[in-house]
Amino acid sequence: MLRKDKNAVICGAGGAIGGAIARAFAREGAKVFLMLVSLLASLDAVAVWAQGSKYPPLSEYMMAPEAEVALARSAAPEKVSARATVKILTPSGYKVAAQGDNGLVCMVMRGWAAATSSTAQERDLIYYAKLRAPICFDPVASRTVLPLQELQAKLGMEGKGPDQITEAVQAAYAKGELPRMEAVSFGYMFSADQDLGPGFGAWHPHMMVYTPYYENSMLGGNEVESGLPVVGDGGTPFAVTVIPVADRLAVKARLR
Repeated sequence: MLRKDKNAVICGAGGAIGGAIARAFAREGAKVFLMLVSLLASLDAVAVWAQGSKYPPLSEYMMAPEAEVALARSAAPEKVSARATVKILTPSGYKVAAQGDNGLVCMVMRGWAAATSSTAQERDLIYYAKLRAPICFDPVASRTVLPLQELQAKLGMEGKGPDQITEAVQAAYAKGELPRMEAVSFGYMFSADQDLGPGFGAWHPHMMVYTPYYENSMLGGNEVESGLPVVGDGGTPFAVTVIPVADRLAVKARLR
């Protein structure tokens, strides 16, 4: 018996052919180890990245944890962000990296935050892996807007496109899986290091005021570069009033 006391490692031995090969080796006295190779084997290492044709590698969306905490805190003045909870992106979604006590939550949104935008150009920002949008949600936005952002990130990390994300978000609202907006809520976006995408970059420090179903015309129809309040995604549940503040208030990210 030429294979006595030998080991046989058979890759991809999950089907009939692999089984036949294994039995043949066993008849010759070999110890058989079946190595089933499948896509599911990667689940223990990283979250599933069911990448669409437009998506860059998931690694390009990631940051070193310490750098992401610093960038998240740069969304607001230190007296606000120093006591806020900080969440960072991991292969399995956003996780708490630092626990705060003032009810605010700071995070760095990625391009998936634009998935439900009203223009195709903005929706395509989900494929811009360098987008970094630090924000600190007030207590109301932490209860209402933050779960939406986390769901959109989860769906994006599963490789879903903007239309699929929008449909899933609408379904989640219909089923009561996402909380409805309780009232007007706020988010600080003061970071000097934010990258809001091509054509915007760091832009200006600003406040995000979540104002469902508001229209830009209700505030006078202001232009984005006017320095005046402007409503984005007007008329939708995701309408947000952006109020620029003085550039001198921008906050630089710094490691502690």
